[in-house]
Amino acid sequence: MDYDTMIDLVARRTDLPSEQAVDLTRVTLEALNERITAGEALDLAAQLPKPLQGLLRPPDETAEAFTADELIRRVGREAGLPGPAAETGVRAVFATLREALPGGGFDELTADLPADFRDLAQPAPVTRQG
Repeated sequence: MDYDTMIDLVARRTDLPSEQAVDLTRVTLEALNERITAGEALDLAAQLPKPLQGLLRPPDETAEAFTADELIRRVGREAGLPGPAAETGVRAVFATLREALPGGGFDELTADLPADFRDLAQPAPVTRQG
């Protein structure tokens, strides 16, 4: 999936303008990067469109342990979204990643994360625009 398609899907899933969908996607990937291992970050980056690859850098070999609720709080704070909108945004980015990563790549990524992260990754509907 190319960059523009990913951003368009996030925008439609959240009813946000494209510029905000770009910020939301960036912030979500940066927060996820803190939670996954360096190897997982490199694997994920290799599967993303070039404009998103640089967001995932191996911080070190250990992942920072935090809950999905903390991920949502971090995204909300950085993206300037209130709690419910931040959760919707994270769900939209995760659902888009699920579609974008080939061969179950997103399921592999989230397999080692706690169940609350996998719950966030459940498919979100796409809003049909008119």
